[in-house]
Amino acid sequence: MRRLFRLSALAAAAATAAPLGAQAPAGGNGDLYDTAKQLFDQYAPPEVKQQYDFPTRADFDRFVQKVQDALEGGSLQELAQYEPQARAALLVMRQSPQYADSADWLEARLNEIDAARTAVESEPAPPAPSPAQPAPPRVPVPEAGRPPATSAARPPIPYYELWYRRESGRPAPANAARLMPGLRSAFASEGVPPELAWIAEVESSFSPTAASPAGARGLFQLKADTAKRFGLSTFLPDERTDPEKSARASARYLRTLHERFGSWPLAIAAYNAGEGRVSRALAARHADSFAGIAPALPAGTRMYVPEVCALVAVRTGRNLR
Repeated sequence: MRRLFRLSALAAAAATAAPLGAQAPAGGNGDLYDTAKQLFDQYAPPEVKQQYDFPTRADFDRFVQKVQDALEGGSLQELAQYEPQARAALLVMRQSPQYADSADWLEARLNEIDAARTAVESEPAPPAPSPAQPAPPRVPVPEAGRPPATSAARPPIPYYELWYRRESGRPAPANAARLMPGLRSAFASEGVPPELAWIAEVESSFSPTAASPAGARGLFQLKADTAKRFGLSTFLPDERTDPEKSARASARYLRTLHERFGSWPLAIAAYNAGEGRVSRALAARHADSFAGIAPALPAGTRMYVPEVCALVAVRTGRNLR
């Protein structure tokens, strides 16, 4: 991670070493990256320059891909380790117009990365399940003030309580008030609980142009093949950036997944990790619930499902089954 040392720290070190009254170099288009790079080149002490390389734009691109890979990997510990770097990268990307869409994606994922860090710090890492003996699902210990159980018939969703506490104190993004009426209407018209439209907050923080390194785009982070499957154009125009059209496609996809898997937590897992992966996990572990297959799913999905379920409960009072 040598070239991904915190950009903000580098800029601060350079600015601290700058002569009294020195002005920050003009960034031209106001790009913090260019300004910070010039500050570092001009004023960073030699010992800092010797120890650290300033990250290039390619480094940022590689870092975003590393985050995507960690989300798709199986280790919460690996995902959690990106928390400080992700915060620093987001600070810079927010000031760089060329990274605006990727920054929206990274901001949404940072919530999952930070929750993974909390989960890792608050409990010991579980032992790896034996291929011959599937590990039992984790059952959280009841506690005072615990939110309602997701379902009386299925095991509790792992990390649901963690997410319920996190989301209870977090306000909705600014775009939510403007977008949610239309999104709810689109979901309802497709026969899907309108409360599920809040999945847009988890996917993109309500940014219609958010883009992931995996090629997903829009409020609901639909990949091109999924978008086309449910009737959207992805080229001139890319209808994934149209709130109403993308909402209808997302609702149809979620309805299809619910019909296939029989529960919303499993449908949400398949929305994130893919239908095939969820089907294979259910078969391999002889399970019928998300809790039963969670250890076999990517780290990002293990955070994503309780995040969606808890967020819907906090925003609407509805418990998904």
